[in-house]
Amino acid sequence: MTGKIISVVGATGAQGGSVVDALLKDSSYTIRALTRNTNSEKAKALIARGAQVVQADVNDLPSLIEAFKGSYAVYAVTDFFEPFSKHGAEKAVEIETIQGTNLAKAAAATTGLQHYIWSTLPDSINLSGGKYPVPHFVAKNHVDNYIRSQPELLAKTTFFWITFYAQNFSFPMFTPIYVPNADKYIQLAITSPNVPIKTIGNARINIGIFAKAVFDQPEKTRKGKYVLAYVEDTTIGAMLQTWAKVGGKTAEYVEIDEQSYNAIWPGWAEEIGVMMKLWEEAAEKSWTGKGQIISKEELGVTGLVSLKESYVGLEF
Repeated sequence: MTGKIISVVGATGAQGGSVVDALLKDSSYTIRALTRNTNSEKAKALIARGAQVVQADVNDLPSLIEAFKGSYAVYAVTDFFEPFSKHGAEKAVEIETIQGTNLAKAAAATTGLQHYIWSTLPDSINLSGGKYPVPHFVAKNHVDNYIRSQPELLAKTTFFWITFYAQNFSFPMFTPIYVPNADKYIQLAITSPNVPIKTIGNARINIGIFAKAVFDQPEKTRKGKYVLAYVEDTTIGAMLQTWAKVGGKTAEYVEIDEQSYNAIWPGWAEEIGVMMKLWEEAAEKSWTGKGQIISKEELGVTGLVSLKESYVGLEF
């Protein structure tokens, strides 16, 4: 392996795994897959496919600095929902902020680093005037601000916005519920079915395609620009009907009050619900921010899997 080294954080997860899949197809890159457990079956499978597998932990800054050494580029991502499931929203924001800042500090300390992709999300507080702070957005925005405070790192950074996964239907708050005596599936929600949704579709395929286009064209995407990764525009109600049509099912979108929704999935419903309320209010402005946004057309992204195709064979 003699290509430029790209270090991919969370290489056995959904985002990192997709990035590794795409980059391994290009011999001009050497893929360094970072994972906490180098002895896992997923890690062993990456080695078999030609990736370097290196132990690193986003909670451990020295391990990241060591793992990033010699990297030409880094793909950085954090997982809000792991600490959220254990500690709740407030603590998860604190933990994810530290993790994301550790990644940025390690990147800044990497001699010769040319490109840093940070997987983040729009500023929900700014978009909603403080009305809808989405916890799994907020921590990433703290890290965005840290990166902006470091001019040398900012010059190498692409802020990477990944939109709604088709696989999010596996979250209980989105999973259609079968009602036998009605012979239909219902999806419970606290917003109108007309809430606009930008979707990445099949995250395991499409994220990697976008990320590779970003790595291939650093001159278009660095200096704190945003890349908006999505395959198509839809609405939350239309997305349900796409899922139903693919599976030959009947589905109905059912809007309920916020108190009832939150009582069904305590904690999780509030976290997801505030995101949906943000998107309902911000509408077409939901994926806007302070910097220049680079589109898939500008990057020449091709080969994306459509939302309809993404639901074929997808089980929850």
